[in-house]
Amino acid sequence: MPTLSSSTHCRSYCSSSNYGHHPTALSPKRFVPSKVFLQLNRKSWSNVVCMQDGALSAIVAPIESKSPSKKMTEEVLSVAPPEEWTETAGFDVNKDDSTVSITVVGASGDLAKKKIFPALFALFYEGCLPEHFTIFGYARSKMTDAELRNMVSRTLTCRIDQRENCSEKMDQFLNRCFYHSGQYDSQDNFAELDKKLKEHEGGRVSNRLFYLSIPPNIFVDAVKCASLSSSSTNGWTRVIVEKPFGRDSESSAALTKSLKQYLGEDQIFRIDHYLGKELVENLSVLRFSNLIFEPLWNRQYIRSVQLIFSEDFGTEGRGGYFDNYGIIRDIMQNHLLQILALFAMETPVSLDAEDIRNEKVKVLRSMRPIQLDDVVIGQYKSHTRAGVLYPGYTDDKTVPQNSLTPTFAAAALFIDNSRWDGVPFLMKAGKALHNKRAEIRVQFRHVPGNLYNRCFGTDLDQATNELVIRVQPDEAIYLKINNKVPGLGMRLDRSNLNLLYAARYSKEIPDAYERLLLDAIEGERRLFIRSDELDAAWSLFTPVLKELEEKKIIPEYYPYGSRGPVGAHYLAARYKVRWGDLGLEQ
Repeated sequence: MPTLSSSTHCRSYCSSSNYGHHPTALSPKRFVPSKVFLQLNRKSWSNVVCMQDGALSAIVAPIESKSPSKKMTEEVLSVAPPEEWTETAGFDVNKDDSTVSITVVGASGDLAKKKIFPALFALFYEGCLPEHFTIFGYARSKMTDAELRNMVSRTLTCRIDQRENCSEKMDQFLNRCFYHSGQYDSQDNFAELDKKLKEHEGGRVSNRLFYLSIPPNIFVDAVKCASLSSSSTNGWTRVIVEKPFGRDSESSAALTKSLKQYLGEDQIFRIDHYLGKELVENLSVLRFSNLIFEPLWNRQYIRSVQLIFSEDFGTEGRGGYFDNYGIIRDIMQNHLLQILALFAMETPVSLDAEDIRNEKVKVLRSMRPIQLDDVVIGQYKSHTRAGVLYPGYTDDKTVPQNSLTPTFAAAALFIDNSRWDGVPFLMKAGKALHNKRAEIRVQFRHVPGNLYNRCFGTDLDQATNELVIRVQPDEAIYLKINNKVPGLGMRLDRSNLNLLYAARYSKEIPDAYERLLLDAIEGERRLFIRSDELDAAWSLFTPVLKELEEKKIIPEYYPYGSRGPVGAHYLAARYKVRWGDLGLEQ
């Protein structure tokens, strides 16, 4: 069976969506030629197999008669010769008559400087951007092209494993970066931007991506002006919207309604950068492509699932913003809930974006309303450690002294369906804790009638298998198993079967923003949030958020750098589990 490998440095998905039709957008295909050109109808896809490494493998049936008088059947697979790969397998956006213009709205802000521009450079460095592209920064600050380039250059770095021609690549990238100053609510300013974009597009088919790196209160103004004054007339126009997407069901619905006055749903890319994390994207691969896990992925074998997010620093520098949202809106309602939906969803029909998002929505709609008794909130206070005084949350001058905004929250959630009935999904997120981590911990049930119970004494949790997916830092997947310690006696030990990414893979793991920006350019929507997903997520959290605020629930205070409020431990104990990140062996 001949196997034709796809390009390795810009990934491609094993999904029919790459070849399907997407309205109001060019076909979302990879920019790097895939070295395969398929001439077949939909029925003939049965002859193409997606291999584990992403390669396409062709099953070619022998043709008994090759008479020129007879036409070949529609099932024939035509493989282009090497010299034609660029011609036949090239995608629309790479043709000479097409260009991509990326406008970073809010280019002078921290997110743009620290994440967006470096991610775009990384894509350029890896050869993942199209041949013809232009990057424009747009903000209210007065700045020249040279000043923008100087600002951006300070944050650019090259891949650790591929530093050759680094300065040359940086110069090439910076020469594609330009700046336009304007107000976010001025159609005239966006019309001026449109003229500059057209100059650089040079009469080619223009595809335009706007990244809104601005406060949510000016989203609609910027979208209105961009849509009316600087959208593409002969290609696609897409807009990436950063969270927060409102602060409750009502404000989120109002924002969505306003955006849809100027954009179609397929033009709105709501970004949640956690969905672009390598280990989060690997979650469905781990489950659906490994036979040992999928049969265990249910209430019969899993005792609890824990989604843990912790930061070892406070709100330094953004207390004013954070106080308006709190940790539940900032982390749990979006990052952790999206991971939960991916973890718990049923097998999708395909890897098509809509099929995956359909399954995620089903999970969210199956979730039991969150009860106030199942929520613990906390707020960090000042603490002296090793002679250093760490400030409390309300010590921040931008935070009101009487603020009840939680900087920590833990919650127990339940999915009322046949797969997950009765399994507690424990979420925990907090700032100013003892370490920085984000992980998924799957605790399996005890072995029935375990012959070796006496070897563990009364601590049955020691005998429990646990699968840990560490999203950050030091990305890893490890499985905790019980093992006999070598020797003449019978002593059991808990050991890890460990896949540490840094040890297994030599390549640097791309930043989440790289993956999501590339997906947005290509029209791949799997990792972006659909409006009905957003509605279902807010419907779950809005009632308990309102109850917390209306009843003015006082958060439990915990010292800066500690493990968080004691109430979180009681919450887990109520469901006969313990937090997996608090033991001696984490």
